[in-house]
Amino acid sequence: PFTTPPRLMKGERREEQGLGPEPAAPPQPKEEEEALIEFHRSYRDLFQFFCNNTTIHGAIRLVCSQHNRMKTAFWAVLWLCTFGMMYWQFGQLFGEYFSYPVSLNINLNSDKLVFPAVTICTLNPYRYTQIKEELEELDRITEQTLYDLYKYNSSSTLGTHPRGRRDLRETWPHPLQRLGAPAPPPGARGVRSAASSVRDNNPQVNRKDWKMGPPLLPSDGRRDLCNQNKSDCFYQTYSSGVDAVREWYRFHYINILSRLRDTSPASEEDMLDNFIFACRFNQASCNQANYSHFHHPIYGNCYTFNGKNNSNLWMSSMPGIKNGLSLTLRTEQNDFIPLLSTVTGARVMVHGQDEPAFMDDGGFNLRPGVETSISMRKARELPGRLGRRAPALDRLGGNYGDCTKNGSDVPVENLYLTKYTQQVCIHSCFQDSMIKECGCAYIFYPLPKNAEFCDYRKHNSWGYCYYKLQDAFSSDRLGCFTKCRKPCSVTSYQLSAGYSRWPSVTSQDWIFQMLSRQNNYTINNKRNGVAKLNIFFKELKYKTNSESPSVTMVTLLSNLGSQWSLWFGSSVLSVVEMAELIFDLLVITFLMLLRRFRSRYWSPGRGGRGAQEVASTPASSLPSHFCPYSTSPPGPATSPALMAPPPAYATLGPYPSPSNLVGASPSAYTRGGE
Repeated sequence: PFTTPPRLMKGERREEQGLGPEPAAPPQPKEEEEALIEFHRSYRDLFQFFCNNTTIHGAIRLVCSQHNRMKTAFWAVLWLCTFGMMYWQFGQLFGEYFSYPVSLNINLNSDKLVFPAVTICTLNPYRYTQIKEELEELDRITEQTLYDLYKYNSSSTLGTHPRGRRDLRETWPHPLQRLGAPAPPPGARGVRSAASSVRDNNPQVNRKDWKMGPPLLPSDGRRDLCNQNKSDCFYQTYSSGVDAVREWYRFHYINILSRLRDTSPASEEDMLDNFIFACRFNQASCNQANYSHFHHPIYGNCYTFNGKNNSNLWMSSMPGIKNGLSLTLRTEQNDFIPLLSTVTGARVMVHGQDEPAFMDDGGFNLRPGVETSISMRKARELPGRLGRRAPALDRLGGNYGDCTKNGSDVPVENLYLTKYTQQVCIHSCFQDSMIKECGCAYIFYPLPKNAEFCDYRKHNSWGYCYYKLQDAFSSDRLGCFTKCRKPCSVTSYQLSAGYSRWPSVTSQDWIFQMLSRQNNYTINNKRNGVAKLNIFFKELKYKTNSESPSVTMVTLLSNLGSQWSLWFGSSVLSVVEMAELIFDLLVITFLMLLRRFRSRYWSPGRGGRGAQEVASTPASSLPSHFCPYSTSPPGPATSPALMAPPPAYATLGPYPSPSNLVGASPSAYTRGGE
C-alpha cells in the first residue's frame, strides 16, 4: 500500500533542503497610543496645522509660500487686513442692530367707525344765588380792589350782599399792588432788569406790572402765600390787572369749593333740559341712555355723549353733517358767578370712550349765536412730549422706544381708574406730590383714599405750597414728565371747525318761537342765548401707522454671513475653527506657564524645563497635491532591503538531491556551488 509522506512546514522544508531557518522580519516601529485630549507641541505646530487644514481662504498660502519670505509676508499682511476689515464690518452691523432702528408701515383703511365721546359743559359751576353767601367776603375784597385800582364801582353790576355793604371809599388792604417801572440802567432803553423784579415765574414785560401779593380774608385773619413760619412768601406778577384779579379770585374760589362739596349744583334733569334744547345723532333723537353727567369745579355741569357707560356705542357708516351729532344749546348767562365766569357760551371736547375729559387741556369754547360745525378725521397717533404728536401707531416698546403699553410699568398710581394716557399720569403725579408736600389734595384732580381737599381752615399754608409746587411742576423739577412715559398706541381725532351765523336774520323769529314753546323757556337775549353744534366724520378713511424692527436677528445673521463669505469665502464652521484656534492658544500658553512654574519651584535641580515641549501630538503634514513644497526636510529613511540578512550563496548552485546531502562534506558542498 502506498502511504503519503507527511507534509512539511515551510521552515522544515528549508531545513530539509539545508537552507537554514528563514530570516526574521525587521521589527516595525511601535505606534504611540492616541490620547483622549492632545495638543500641539508648540505655537509653530499649531499654526501650521491650522493653516494646512482650515477652510478659511488665504490661510493655506501662509504655509505653501514659506520658502518665499516675500510671499509669506504679503499673504500674512493681506490676511490680517482682510480679517480686520471683516470685523470692522461686523462692528458696524452690530452697532446698527443694537441701535434698534424701526421701519414705519403706513396703511390706509376704510370701514365703519365708532363715533367718539363728546363732552360739553355749561361754563357755570354753580348758580350765583345758591352760593352767594359763601362768596360774600371774597366778592367784597374783589370789589374793593377794583375800586382802588380802577375806580370802578361794581355795586350796579354785581349786586348787593344780604349782610350789608361797606363803603368802597373806605380803605381796605387788598392783595394786588401796582409795580412801577424802574429806571432803566445807563445805556439801555425800555428794558427791565431781572434783578428789579420780585419772585416771579413769568416773563419780564416792558410795562407796568401787577403783583399778586398776600391775600387778605378779614374774617379768618391774614392768609398770606407764605410758609408756616412766614420766612418765605410767594409773589406772582401779571401784565394786566384784570388777569391778576381773576387769578386771585379763582384761587380763593377753589379754597371755598372744599366747603361746598355737599352743595348740589342743580338737578341733573333740570340742568340738561335748560342747557340742551335738542339732540340728534344720525337723524335720530337722543335719549337719557346716551349721556352721562359729571360736575367740573370751573366749567360746571358737563355731559358726555356716547361715553363708556353707553350700552350701545354710536357707529358711523357714512360721513357728512347729517350722519353725526347735532346739538342746540342754551348759552344765556343768567345767574352766573360774575367774577368767575367771564366768558359766555359752552365748552366742548372730543375724546375716546375710555379716556377722561380734560376740559382745560383739550377743550375749546363755543360762541353764542353761531353754528359751529366740527369735522373729524380719525388718526392713530403717537403723542410726543408736552402735547406734540408724531404720526405713528403701535410704537414698539422695550429697546425700540420709550413708551408703555398699559401704564403698568409706570411708577405713578392712576387716580382716574381709566385707560392710561400721559395726561392721566401727569395729573396723578401732581396730585401725589401735592399730598406729600402740602398735606392736602388739589380739588381739580381726583381725591385719593385717606386724603382731603385743601382748605385754609385746616391747611394754613397750602396756597404757598401749591404755587411753589406748580412752579416746580412747570419746570419739570418734580420729574412727572420723566416718569410718565408716552403710551405706545393712541387714538386721536383731527378736528377742523367751521363757523356760520345762526340763526339767520330771516329765520331767527320762528326758530326762537319754536325753541321757547318746545322747552317752556323764555329767551331774553335771542342772539346770545343759543348756539348750535355739529360734529361729524369728514371721511371714513383713516390712516394707520405701525412700527416694525428694521434689523431683526435673522437679518443680522444674514448680513454677518454675507460679510464672512465676502472676505473669506467660508461658513459657520470656519468660525468654529477660529474658536478652536483661540482655545488651543490659550491651553498651550497655560500649559507652558504651568510647566515653567513647576520646573522652577518643584524641580530646581533638573534645570529649567519650561522651554521644553508640553504636549505630544504627531506632526501633521500637508498632502503633496495641496502644497508642492515639503513642510519639513525629510528624515533619513531606512530601506527594508538594507536591513535584511545577506543571501545564502550556497544556494546559487545546482539543487542537490536529498541522498547526496547525507554525509556530504562542507568542501564538496562549496565546490558544487562554484
